[in-house]
Amino acid sequence: MAVHFVGVRHHSPACARMVRRAIRELRPVHVLVEGPADMNDRMGELLLAHELPIAVFTSLRDSERHHSSWSPFCAHSPEWVAITDGHAAGASVRFIDLPAWHDAFADRANRYADAELRYHDAVTRLCAEFGVDNVDVLWDHLVEMESDDVLPERLATYFEGVRGDAATTDGDTAREAYMAEWVAAAAADAGNRHVVVVTGGFHRPALERALAAAAPAVGWPAVPAFPEEATGGSYLIPFTFRRLDSFVGYQSGMPSPRYYELLWEHGAPAAADELVRTVAERLRQRKQIVSTADLIAARAMGTGLALLRGRSVPSRTDVLDGLVSALVTDALEQPLPWTGRGPLAGGTDPVVVEMVAALAGDRVGRLHPDTPRPPLLADVERLLADHAIPAMGELVLDLADPTDRERSRLLHRLRVLRIPGTDRLAGPLPGGDPAPQEVWRLAAPDTRLPALIEASSYGATLDAASTAALAAEAAESGSAPGPIASVVFDAVLCGLDDLSAELLAGVLPAVTAVTELTGLGRLVSVALSLWRHDPLLGAHGADLLAAVVDAGVGRCLWLIEGVRGGPAPADDARIAAAVAVRDAALHAGPNLSLSRDSIVAVFERARSGDRPPELRGAATGVCWVLDAERDTRSIAAAVRLAGHPAILGDFLAGLFAVAREHVVGDDALVGVLDETIGGLPDDAFLTALPSLRLAFSWFPPRERDAVARQLLRRRGLDGPATALTRAAVPAEILAPALVLDRRVEELLVRYALVAPAEVTG
Repeated sequence: MAVHFVGVRHHSPACARMVRRAIRELRPVHVLVEGPADMNDRMGELLLAHELPIAVFTSLRDSERHHSSWSPFCAHSPEWVAITDGHAAGASVRFIDLPAWHDAFADRANRYADAELRYHDAVTRLCAEFGVDNVDVLWDHLVEMESDDVLPERLATYFEGVRGDAATTDGDTAREAYMAEWVAAAAADAGNRHVVVVTGGFHRPALERALAAAAPAVGWPAVPAFPEEATGGSYLIPFTFRRLDSFVGYQSGMPSPRYYELLWEHGAPAAADELVRTVAERLRQRKQIVSTADLIAARAMGTGLALLRGRSVPSRTDVLDGLVSALVTDALEQPLPWTGRGPLAGGTDPVVVEMVAALAGDRVGRLHPDTPRPPLLADVERLLADHAIPAMGELVLDLADPTDRERSRLLHRLRVLRIPGTDRLAGPLPGGDPAPQEVWRLAAPDTRLPALIEASSYGATLDAASTAALAAEAAESGSAPGPIASVVFDAVLCGLDDLSAELLAGVLPAVTAVTELTGLGRLVSVALSLWRHDPLLGAHGADLLAAVVDAGVGRCLWLIEGVRGGPAPADDARIAAAVAVRDAALHAGPNLSLSRDSIVAVFERARSGDRPPELRGAATGVCWVLDAERDTRSIAAAVRLAGHPAILGDFLAGLFAVAREHVVGDDALVGVLDETIGGLPDDAFLTALPSLRLAFSWFPPRERDAVARQLLRRRGLDGPATALTRAAVPAEILAPALVLDRRVEELLVRYALVAPAEVTG
C-alpha cells in the first residue's frame, strides 16, 4: 500500500506545483481530491474545455433551510491540477468529501474556505516569530517564494503544527471520517500501486492517522442521496477572479488571484514585473499620473524591501509596498489592505483600491457549450422567446395592453431573482400616481449565466423560482410592515397572485398589532398604490388591498395620537405615516372607516407644542391639504412659531413632505418662509442649515426652481432660477464662510481697525 498525502492551501500555486510533481513522478492508479462526492458520476463535465475560473454550485432548499455553496477552481488551484493531471496520467480521479448540501456544510458557503480562523492562535505565533503582518504574508514567505525541493517537508511541518492547536467542529469530524473511508477504499483497491490524496492541509494530519488505524476496506463508500423532499442539486457555473479575491470577502485563503496566476504561469520574478506593469496601466487608464520615474522607484523599492526581508525575489507584498511608496503621496486614512485580511475598509486610498483591483484581475470564466444546465435556464429562454423580449436595448411597455403586461411580469420575475441585465428605468412606484408605462434597459452581461444557475436553487421554473425567492424574503422580514410591503409590491408586479393574496391576508391581522410607525406608512402607501393601480397591474385583490389601507390608516392615527417629545432628529417614519394617511384620505376616502373630518381632527391635535417638530409640520400640512376651508394664515403662524433654529428644519421637512405643492402655490407663505429663514442670525442659520437642506430636498427640481423664481421676484430681480438653486460654492462651505466674515468684521470694529460705516458699506 502506497498512499501519498498532499496537504494544500487552496488556490496556492506552490501547492499546485507539488500536486503536479507527485502525480507525474508516482503515476498513481487513484487520485483522490477534496471535493463533492456527488459529482463523481459527472466528472466528465469538469473535463470539458472550460475557460477558468469555474465552480461547482450546490444548493438545497426544503421546508427548514435554503443553503447554497460554491467549490471554485482556477488554473492554479491544487484540486484542479489533481483532476486534470490525474486524468491525463490515466488515474481514476474521485472526489472524496461530503456533498456541499450536507449538514456538515450548514454554516459554510464555500467548501474551500481555509481553516485559518480555527487555528488562529498558532498562525498568530508564527506571524510574530517571522515578523510578518498576517497569514498571507507568512505563506508567501514560507511557501510561495521557496524552491519546490523544500516544500513537502515544510508544508507537512506547517500543517501538523497548526492542526495540533485547532479545535475541530462537528462538521470537520464528519467530513474527515467520510474522506477517510474513501482513502481506505482506494488503498485496498490499489494494492501495491500508488494513491495520491489531495486535501486541505488542515485535514491531512487527521487523514493520515485515520488511515493508519483503519480496518481493511470493502468497496467504495456510498454517496449520500439528495433529500427527496428538497429541491436543488449541483451544477457548474462560470466564476470570476473578483469573486475569488479575499479582499472582497471570499474566504479562499488566497488574495489577489491575478498575481498568483502570474506566479503559477511565469514564476516569481516575471510575476513581480508584470504586477508593476498591470498596476501602472490600470492607474493610467483612470487618468492617474504614473511616470517612468515612478515605476523605476517602485521597482527599486520593491527589490530593496525583498532583500531586507530575506528574499532574493520580490513577493506580492514587497511589490505592493514599493508601489505605495512611489505612487501614494498623501497620508493614509486606513492601513494598507495587505497588512490584514478581509474586504477593503471605507476610506482606503483610491490609488490603493486600484492596486488591489489590478491584483485581483478581471478574468471571467466561461463554460463549455455542452455543460449541463439546470431546467430554469431552458424555461427562461423559452419565455423570453415566446414573449419576444429582446436580449439588449431599451424596451417600453404599455401596462394597459395584456401582452405587454405579461412581458412586464416576466421581467419583474427576473428582477426579483437579481438577474443582471434586467433594469427597470421607469414604472409604477409605491406612493406614486398610476403609471401606465414601464421602461426597461436590457443587457446580456457575463454575470447573467451564473446568476441564473444560482437562481435555480429556488426552483426549476421562473414562476416557481420567483415565488420561492419572494416567499423567502417575506419569511426573513417576519412581521415588519415595511419589508413585507416591498415584497407584496414585487409579488403583484410579478403577477404572483396567490403569493400576494397570501401575504396580504397575513398582513391584515398583523396591522392592528403594530406598536410603532416604522414601516407602517410604507405598508399603507404600497397597498394604496396597488389598489389604485389595479386596472393596470391586475392585482386581483382590490377588496383585500382596501382593507389593508383602512386598517393601516386607523393604526397610523392611533399611534400618532400617542407620540410625544421635543426636539430630536426627525423621524422619517412619522413623516411617511402622515404622507400615507394624506394619500389614503385623498384617493380612497369612501373606502375608509374614518371620515376626513375625523382624520383632520387627529392631526389638529398633533400640531400642539408637545409633539416632535417633524410631526407638527406634517400635521400642519395634512390639515392644510385635507381641509379646503382652512385659512392659510394659520399655516404661516405655525411656520413663524417653529422659527427656532433647533426645530425649524425638522418642522419644514414634515410640512414640505405632505404639502409641498400647496407651499409652491402660495406666494404669501413663500414670503413667510423667506422672512423666517432670512431672519435667522448667522450662527443660528448655520445651526439650522443641515436640517433645512434636508427639508428642501423634498422639492423636485421643477418645484425648487419655482420657489427660487418667487424669491427673486420678491427682491425685484429678473435673473434665472439657477442663480439660487445652483450656487458656484456649496452651501456647507458658503455658510461657515459668511459667519467667519461677520466675526472678522466684528473684531475689526471692536479694535477700531475700521469704522463701522466701512464695514456696513
